[in-house]
Amino acid sequence: MNAPSSERWAQLWREATTHGEPISEYRELVWLYSQSQRHYHNLRHISECLIEFDSARHVAHDPVAVELAIWFHDAVYKIRAQDNEERSAELAKQRIFESGGDANLCESVSALILATKTHEPALHPDAPLIVDVDLSILGQSAERFQEYETQIRREYKWVPKALFAAKRVEILERFLARQRIYTTDHFFTKYEQPARTNLLASVRKLKPAS
Repeated sequence: MNAPSSERWAQLWREATTHGEPISEYRELVWLYSQSQRHYHNLRHISECLIEFDSARHVAHDPVAVELAIWFHDAVYKIRAQDNEERSAELAKQRIFESGGDANLCESVSALILATKTHEPALHPDAPLIVDVDLSILGQSAERFQEYETQIRREYKWVPKALFAAKRVEILERFLARQRIYTTDHFFTKYEQPARTNLLASVRKLKPAS
């Protein structure tokens, strides 16, 4: 049930909305996540997030809102844009509202999607959970983490190598500087130390030899 299948989507959509045919929204999301510029932010990413969410569903205050936000959080992904999360949030709100979802659900899903941009846990009671789900890739095996780093580089292949390395180091060191990478106890216990090991290895690899 972890995979982003049409059956899983239809069940969620019927819990969240009162009318509308879920297959059309599902097909739209599959099309969006299958665009050629996506090497990491694709259906595999959604599947991995759903797996992590299922292991921590008991932590969620509003599991329907969290799962909807997972499905929609990278729906809009233009490599050179700075407002992908905002546009993804607007798309989610529009689709949920059009299908009879209530205003509170629309706002919750929007806030959760925006939390994946800012990594700000105060945006919603479930923001710490969805941020940790989104960052769970950092704590995966060394092989999967390196694959992820390669996928991110492919998405930003238009950025010169030295500039990409410098900016990537800034991002990774920002995570390392946090007292906790993962806010929820569930993900802190599961991934904090592996994530720090992976991040340190990547920073060493990206930094030029002195």
